[in-house]
Amino acid sequence: MGSAELQGKLWGPGARDWAELNEPACTPFYEAVFDAIGVRPGMTLLDAGCGGGFALQLAAKRGATVTGFDACAPLLDIARERVPAADIRQGDLESLPFAGHTFDAITAFNSVQFAADPPAALRELRRVAKPGTPVAIVTWGAPERCQSRVILGAIGGLLPPPPPGAEGPFALSVPGKLEELAQAAGLTPQRADDVPTPLIYPDLNTAVRTQLSSGPARMAIEHAGEPATREALAAAFADSGQPDGSYRQDNVFRYLIAQA
Repeated sequence: MGSAELQGKLWGPGARDWAELNEPACTPFYEAVFDAIGVRPGMTLLDAGCGGGFALQLAAKRGATVTGFDACAPLLDIARERVPAADIRQGDLESLPFAGHTFDAITAFNSVQFAADPPAALRELRRVAKPGTPVAIVTWGAPERCQSRVILGAIGGLLPPPPPGAEGPFALSVPGKLEELAQAAGLTPQRADDVPTPLIYPDLNTAVRTQLSSGPARMAIEHAGEPATREALAAAFADSGQPDGSYRQDNVFRYLIAQA
């Protein structure tokens, strides 16, 4: 089963909530990566795992000619609404429908870890990038610096036992892991950095609703039911409440810029 077959089904039911409630909160690392790779007018950029297209929209505002690719059709419908001029396509990260040496830059924001075969996905990103151009990969930072680890833990606790050897959501956060994966795919690591990205919600209902829209939460819903998943998420947010009634979790996300 490829990325599109599995992940497309999981992320579809909550697509609108995910695109509108979660993606804008990721602006700090979107912008940090675009600064690092020099997104500019005339650049052709592929966002691999573009979701609802919020990052595409930011890149297009910088003048880039953008292409979006994702596993989830409902998220891609939102991406088309946000960036009507973009080339938007659906499929597996391990089998991109683009000719080799097509793009001036490629971004993969929290998508590679959801691929059925991450090394194959990175080899595809290298294939469609022009030689010498940047490929940016983003994932969670170190778990001890991510307060949202309690949310991921709450969801994981409702899932069936993972298969032997399965890696968790912070597998690519281990020091050197992203670099190792990139090198194995034929990419040359150039620089890495952490970006503080707090997740802030106006109230508990919005916090839970946002997390319920994720693919892993959908998997938990299918296994344990929505009431149990909702209850576990509400409990996990208990220590994140602020005096004004909002909820905040401070996190860092890590990016690697590699050369194709």
